[in-house]
Amino acid sequence: MNKNIKRILAIAIPIMLSNLISQLQMMIDRVFIGRLSLESMSAVGNASTPMWTTMSAIFALTTGATILVSQAYGAKEIEKAKKTLASLFKYNNALGIILFLFWFICPQVAFNLMGVDESIIGMSIDYARYFAPIFILTGGGASISCMLQVSQKTQIMIWYGVSRSVANVILDYVMIFGHFGFPAMGVKGAALATTIAELLGDAIVLIYVLTTKDLELRPSLSDILRAKFGLFVETIKYGAPAACEDFAWNLGNLYLIAMLNQVSVKAAGIHSIVFGVEVMAVVLVSSIGTATLSLSGFETGKKSVKGVWDVVLSSAFLSWAICAVTLIIFVIFPGQILGLFTVDKEVLAAAGLYLLIAGLDLFPKAGNMIFGSGIKGYGEPSWMLKTQLIGTVFVITASTIMITQLHMGIMEIFILVVVDETLRFVLNYAKLNHIRRKSGVLENSGNAADQLARKCV
Repeated sequence: MNKNIKRILAIAIPIMLSNLISQLQMMIDRVFIGRLSLESMSAVGNASTPMWTTMSAIFALTTGATILVSQAYGAKEIEKAKKTLASLFKYNNALGIILFLFWFICPQVAFNLMGVDESIIGMSIDYARYFAPIFILTGGGASISCMLQVSQKTQIMIWYGVSRSVANVILDYVMIFGHFGFPAMGVKGAALATTIAELLGDAIVLIYVLTTKDLELRPSLSDILRAKFGLFVETIKYGAPAACEDFAWNLGNLYLIAMLNQVSVKAAGIHSIVFGVEVMAVVLVSSIGTATLSLSGFETGKKSVKGVWDVVLSSAFLSWAICAVTLIIFVIFPGQILGLFTVDKEVLAAAGLYLLIAGLDLFPKAGNMIFGSGIKGYGEPSWMLKTQLIGTVFVITASTIMITQLHMGIMEIFILVVVDETLRFVLNYAKLNHIRRKSGVLENSGNAADQLARKCV
């Protein structure tokens, strides 16, 4: 297990640090925008939410490439892995350009569908157009991330996160408020600062990729230009379930917020605060999940059933250790934690119970991330979509009955979330264990057949 833990951390720690730095940068970004006005914050929220959702679709689709490339790499089929990456670079970039054109030319279409208020829709459109160039970079960025994860060379992501976040904070200060001779651009400045900072971070990673000498999976420019669309379609077959899974989770979460709005405005606010606190631990666990996906795919390519299972168990150990530490902090300092976000005495009085439930929820949630990554690494991403759909239907149905018929409150909804995560974890654990046993039987049968053939010879 120690060997696997080192391999997992080698991939996960740089991603963890990069993501944590990004979370901090986004928090500071919101503080700056909030100082402009509440309307500015609302405009940015309405613009950034759908834009980040479409951007995450590119990364979700890239999951398919991560599975196929890691399996090919584990099987030592280097050329196959490079060809798959080449197709990803070529067609991911095309998808990014299409999204750029949509958000730059006609963002108002999306905002009208969302029902954005006329008083702020102009600011939302401005933000979208200044932010849209990031989509040109997203396709290549997602492809490079896939290559670095599979190659187990993610250390450069630390420099990416640091450079991008520091630049973003400095440029926010300069462009939003108009310092050092620059005009005060407000919401436009926030979007432009993020775009320039993203360009800087991507440039650093690109220089590393082009100059490093030991990146054997790196496709050449001619490989990318000659890449076949059929290979990209194959990655989509694996990546589309991950994208749909992500959408189903977001749908369930949005519905929960809608139900909590029926309880009270305060209930929805409490959910947002607690989720914002919990997300820091989720960022750490998701980084381990990323490593699990790459390494389990690698072991699958080597046809090592035991290797996949060992990777998953090691990842689960690390993830649950993070959850345990987080739960202890939640139990010891509940008032101090929620006190950073609210002064409401009623909320602070129940802070211990809110964070206790959220801390307990982390354990099955982490299990779903890790065991789900193991299942995807085996090459069965559609299973996670199925269990997420079951969970979303369960959450929508149960929360509707609990709020509209039984008139329950926020505590019961929090418990419902824990039940949902736990039920899905049981299903996902059972599925991975079934795959392990089935693959183990086939592997043993193959070994026995080989031994018998050798005896006959």
